[in-house]
Amino acid sequence: MTVLEENRQPALHPSRTVPCMGVPIAGHTRDSAAREVAQLALHHRDTRRQGRSAAPSAGSDVHLCNAYTLALADRNPELHSVLNRAALNLPDGQPVVWANQLLHRTACLPATRVYGPDLFLDVFALSQDAGLRHYLLGSTSDVLDALTAELQRRFPRARIAGACSPPFRPLTPGELDEQRRDILASGADIVWVGLGTPKQDLHAARLAAALPVVCVAVGAAFDFVAGNKPQAPRWIQRGGLEWTFRLGCEPRRLWRRYLFGNVRFVWGVARQATAAVVP
Repeated sequence: MTVLEENRQPALHPSRTVPCMGVPIAGHTRDSAAREVAQLALHHRDTRRQGRSAAPSAGSDVHLCNAYTLALADRNPELHSVLNRAALNLPDGQPVVWANQLLHRTACLPATRVYGPDLFLDVFALSQDAGLRHYLLGSTSDVLDALTAELQRRFPRARIAGACSPPFRPLTPGELDEQRRDILASGADIVWVGLGTPKQDLHAARLAAALPVVCVAVGAAFDFVAGNKPQAPRWIQRGGLEWTFRLGCEPRRLWRRYLFGNVRFVWGVARQATAAVVP
């Protein structure tokens, strides 16, 4: 039995969960977030092995929320509903951390974010001894090949149960059923979903509702870990300016996202702060 298995608790929401623009965000550190995800996966694996239900039970969806995610949820009722029902929402963006510290000054929240690529690698590291199985869903076949090779280099005892690069279009009902069957047959405990926001969040929620696994909407982690795209230096990340680095790398693709998303996020936080002080 591993240290992770010996010390795991029931898969519950952490006590320090606070609303940011109407979305519940968990007050996790980098370390505690990785352990929570791994423990959720162990919980669902135990449930499957003990055969507590004849049909596959529901799993848990985990979302990495940055300013853009919350800005989208502020105008997208479907995404907002998904995040409100999620098993776990983590503060992927440093501005989200700062906003929550401003809005909830007595909550003693962590001062640093839970960065998607860090969570991805940390859970892989934790899962080696626990024998958790991973499924990679998203991006292109070339990126998945490079990602699998890099993960196997870093974590030689990690178990990658399967990988899938879906077409860049809405899947048919038959294709969705086939995808779910493939994940279930692989014996995966954690499905990492890298399809871009909000598509990955909606898809992770649907998969978790149908399968007894943990589905993590992990953003651009596939590209970063595979070496397909450069990551911002840590000092830029700590300063909450990663968006400026990414905008500089992909201006034509990202300028609308950051121009309108950042403005809506700031407005949403200001709106929440104002509502909190109005008698």
